[in-house]
Amino acid sequence: MNNFLSFFLGSILVIQVSGTPAPKVNQPRPFFVFGDSLVDNGNNNFLVTFARADMPPYGIDSPSHRPNGRFSNGLNIPDVISFVFFPHFIDLMCEHLGSEPVLPYLSPEMTDKKLLMGANFASAGVGILNDTGFQFASILRVPVQIAYFREYQQRISYMIGEKQAKELVNKALVLVSLGGNDFVNNYYLTTFSARRQQYALPNYVSLLMSEYRKILMTLYENGVRRAVLMGSGPLGCAPAELALHSSTGECAAELQAAAELFEPQLVQMVKEVNIELGAHVFIAANTKLMNHNIITDPQAFGFENSKTACCGQGPYNGLGLCTPWSSLCEDRDKYVFWDAFHPTERASRFIVEQMMNGADEYMRPMNLTTAMYLDSNM
Repeated sequence: MNNFLSFFLGSILVIQVSGTPAPKVNQPRPFFVFGDSLVDNGNNNFLVTFARADMPPYGIDSPSHRPNGRFSNGLNIPDVISFVFFPHFIDLMCEHLGSEPVLPYLSPEMTDKKLLMGANFASAGVGILNDTGFQFASILRVPVQIAYFREYQQRISYMIGEKQAKELVNKALVLVSLGGNDFVNNYYLTTFSARRQQYALPNYVSLLMSEYRKILMTLYENGVRRAVLMGSGPLGCAPAELALHSSTGECAAELQAAAELFEPQLVQMVKEVNIELGAHVFIAANTKLMNHNIITDPQAFGFENSKTACCGQGPYNGLGLCTPWSSLCEDRDKYVFWDAFHPTERASRFIVEQMMNGADEYMRPMNLTTAMYLDSNM
């Protein structure tokens, strides 16, 4: 609890000294999450899929010290964001260990008042394209996540009325994480993948942007008015890619080239969509750059290892899954990567801090602190 409390208070302190008036964080707002394993908090536990985080040592540093569907040793990025948007989260954690403000939508506990706090629709393995992650069997692809979002709105309409339900969704914060799997688990999955034979990399990225734009417009049509879009992340620097492509610890060049194309085009696409909508609905988070800082100079941020996963096997602990039989580091706070692809809880905290307070190079057109302030005064 001390680590959770200190980070929450630290986040509020940073907000207050950043030069932007502090938002009204004492008024919780709904929170919705869409996307992949970086933000999935347990939906895949309820699916027949190979993309799972339901075995030890996942969750080893969570309040229950048990796996809960998050691809993390503890909190993931949506959890950390929840500290700011749900200030009573600390009380929940103290009174009911394992409780959280936003549940996975497939959870049987997603009823009554918990619905009004929002929902997490994310599913490990999904991508922008529907053929991404086919090898994982049953996962909640984006159209299914959005269908559940519509179902969610029907459910709360029965509870609070259609008008209030629409207002609840309009004032919500939305987090979306898509794109990484479209490279790792599609285009670069094999040397002769179908998409790789069909498209040169620049054309493939253009396809992703075109399809992503459709997703954003669908979210807007379904009531989303403030959403943060996470970028592709450090694709070539993940321990899984180092294990496959690197003997010296250098990031995989092809995957890094893909991320270099994806990130600026995401920013441009967001700019164009916002102009069309006449409002700053969508915010692009350059998570590749955020991760780059702690990966290239881990000691400056208090980490000791940014190449080897805390949990895994093989070179850089990057082969296979994190399981009870994997090699496991003793001090997770010293590692940037928890498993072959996903950050540790501590690394997730640094990413969220940049989302909250980062300059234009990290957050376009504004960071979350500014967005919260603007929204609280509307």
